[in-house]
Amino acid sequence: MNYFIPPGSSPRRIRQNNIVAALQCLHAYGCMSRADLARKLGLNRSSSGQIVTQLTESGLVREVGDPVAPREEQAKAGRPGIMLELVPEAAFFVGLEIGVEHITAVQIDLRGRVLLRRTSPFDALTATVEEAVRLAIRLAFEGLDAQTANRCKGVGLSVPGHIASNGFVTLAPLMGWKNVDLAQIARNELPVPVPIVVENDANAFAIGDGYKRDRSGVTLFLNMETGVGGGILIDGKLFRGGHGLAGEIGHMLVPGSGRQELERLIGREWLVLHYRQATGRSDADFPAFLSEVRDRVPAAVTIADEWARNLAYALAQACRLIDPDRIVFGGSVAPLYPMVAARVAAHMAEGQTIAFPAPEIVVDEYAELGSAFGAACLLHQRFMSLENQDFAGEDDVPARPIAREEALAQSGGSERA
Repeated sequence: MNYFIPPGSSPRRIRQNNIVAALQCLHAYGCMSRADLARKLGLNRSSSGQIVTQLTESGLVREVGDPVAPREEQAKAGRPGIMLELVPEAAFFVGLEIGVEHITAVQIDLRGRVLLRRTSPFDALTATVEEAVRLAIRLAFEGLDAQTANRCKGVGLSVPGHIASNGFVTLAPLMGWKNVDLAQIARNELPVPVPIVVENDANAFAIGDGYKRDRSGVTLFLNMETGVGGGILIDGKLFRGGHGLAGEIGHMLVPGSGRQELERLIGREWLVLHYRQATGRSDADFPAFLSEVRDRVPAAVTIADEWARNLAYALAQACRLIDPDRIVFGGSVAPLYPMVAARVAAHMAEGQTIAFPAPEIVVDEYAELGSAFGAACLLHQRFMSLENQDFAGEDDVPARPIAREEALAQSGGSERA
């Protein structure tokens, strides 16, 4: 793929374009020679060398040896065995998931790799928004000295709600939030002044998964916690729909349930409630339920089969509407799926008079961190974009604060980014 970016209106803007393209290229390929980078950027070696010098002096890129390169290639290169790579510790990005029952914090480095993951129990209905944000930020920054904290280049927050482009939570019914300026609340609590992006949890989960790998075709993502959020990627780009609510199958009404929404029937709260009723143990929790499903304890298996039936109904309807190539599960409830995958497939087949193509169904490897990880990825991508004012020159028009739609458009692009 060619990483050449069309030049802007000034020499400094052209340089900014090329710096961004170089960072994106090194992120995508991991490690490459100066000559390969110049070819990807569409620049001659001299111009590319100036960009590399600026990035190495800034501490974002470094030279490393290439012990596996053949000697004849080293001889041609002029600088034998020297490769370029991003400096992972040069910056980090924070992703926070504020959920109904827990808060998760993730840090990723400049290469997009997870540095830290922390989760704390949380009751959204008994805490204020400010308390939620304070706990989330403490999870992410606790133990960091001022010098390390200053390497943070952005914070992303994900919540199960409807989010406006300015970080305003218009409605988060499971949290009891309405018309909350979450971005500003977070800004007031952060120990460092950095960019902030607020995103719906399911969309953040989808973005994070697409950030880790190429996602061609159509992928439906379900983030299953107390509620169930959905997101759709089409050829690696987030599809929002006409009102930003595409993929939200959690609000689907399930026949025969007394007009209950799907998320009430397959969410964590429903599973724990029915498990406690079946066992008579008021302290029974979700890990205990999973353990008994794994051990084929009849009461737990019966509940799991009902969960599989409700999930299969929703997936069958979604497959008829969007025809996904694959479905990816995330969230704390996702580990239940592999235990009942065969039952889900059977229920899906029973509910169809015409056999629709069956999508691949998988559980994300970061199932319990997907939303927080995706929120961090949004800020990582922002850093490697023209919105990063660190790369702007004096004669450039000052960069605007990034809108969420712009960050998302940038995150659905090429290679790994």
